[in-house]
Amino acid sequence: MKTAWVIPACVVATTSIIVGIIWDISWHRTIGRDTFWTPAHMAIYLGGLLGGLSGAWLILTTTFRGAADAPAVRIWGFRGPLGAWVSIWGAAAMLTSAPFDNWWHDAYGLDVKILSPPHVVLGLGMLAIQIGVLMLVLSEQNRAGDAARTRLGGVFAYTAGVLILTLATILMEENLPNNQHRGMFYKVSAVLYPLFLVAVARAARLRWPATAATAVYMSVSLAMTWVLPLFRAQPLLGPILNPVDHMVPPPFPLLLIVPAVAVDVLLSRVRGRDWLLCAVLGASFVGLFFAVQFWLAEFMLSPAARNAFFAGGQWSYNTPRGAFLYRFWGMREDPVTWRALLVATALACASARVGLWWGRWMQRLVR
Repeated sequence: MKTAWVIPACVVATTSIIVGIIWDISWHRTIGRDTFWTPAHMAIYLGGLLGGLSGAWLILTTTFRGAADAPAVRIWGFRGPLGAWVSIWGAAAMLTSAPFDNWWHDAYGLDVKILSPPHVVLGLGMLAIQIGVLMLVLSEQNRAGDAARTRLGGVFAYTAGVLILTLATILMEENLPNNQHRGMFYKVSAVLYPLFLVAVARAARLRWPATAATAVYMSVSLAMTWVLPLFRAQPLLGPILNPVDHMVPPPFPLLLIVPAVAVDVLLSRVRGRDWLLCAVLGASFVGLFFAVQFWLAEFMLSPAARNAFFAGGQWSYNTPRGAFLYRFWGMREDPVTWRALLVATALACASARVGLWWGRWMQRLVR
C-alpha cells in the first residue's frame, strides 16, 4: 500500500499542529511577545510541512507511477487522493500565515484576541490539513478489508478527536467557564459539535466512534493542561498585571464525551428517517451537554477547582486580578433561558442533519 507510511506521517502532522498551537497560546499568555523561531512555532509549521509534503508525494506518485484506474481526483493534469489535495491547500495557507503573523506582531504587538487575521488564516490551514487527513484515512478505510478496517477506524477516530480539539482551541475564549452560563455558549456549541460528532459516528467503521474521538480530544487537552505548568516561565513584556512563574495551561476541556456516548447509542439503535434521527440527536446533545457543562462551569469557578488537576484560576500575565475572574459574565445580557435552550436545540438538530449527510458522504469516499 503506497500510503503505508503517509498515514502515520499525517497523524504525526496533525498532532504536532495542535500541540504547537496550544503551546503557542500558553507562550503568549505566560511570556508575551515571541519570535518566529520559538519551539511552539516550529511544532506548528513542522506539522504543516509534513502534512503538505505527504500529500504532494501521494499526488506525484499517483500521477507518474500509479495505475490508470487507481482511485484519484484529477486537478490540473495531476492525479491524487482528495485528502492529499485538501492537505496541500491547508499547508499552503499555514505557510502563508507565518510571515503574515510575524509582520502583524511587529506592527501591532501582542494579540488581544486569539482570532487575529493571521491566526484566522492559520486556523483555516490547520483545519484543512486535519480534514484532508480524515479524508485520506476514510478512503483507505472504505476500501480496506475487515482486518485493516478496524485499525483504520481507530486512526480516523484519533484524527477526528484532534480536529475537535482544534475547533475548541480556536474558540478557547468563548469556552471559558465564565461564559458557560450564557445562552450564546450553548448556541455556538450546538452549531459546531453535533455536526462533527454525528459525522464521525456515521462514517467510522468502529464501535463507539464519537466516544473514542471525544476521549482523544479530552486526553490530548488534559495532557497539555497537566504538562505545561511543569515548566517555569515568567513574563517578558509589560504590563504585568498578574505575575506568573510557570506556563499557563489551557482551560479544562468541555465534557463532550457525555453527549458523544448518546450519539453513538442513538445512531446504533434508532431506526427511521434522518429527519427524525437528527431531531433526537439534537435534543439529546443540548440536554446532556447543558446538564453536565452548566454544573462543571460552577465548579470551575470555585476554589475547589484551583489545583493541578482541574487547573482552575489560571489566567494570563496581562489579565488584571479581581473578583470578576471568578464570576459568570454576560448574565444580564444573555442568560441561559428556556428560550435560549430551545434555539440551541433547533440549531443542534440542523447541525446533526448536516452531520448525517456529511457522514453518509464519507461512507462512500474511496478516492
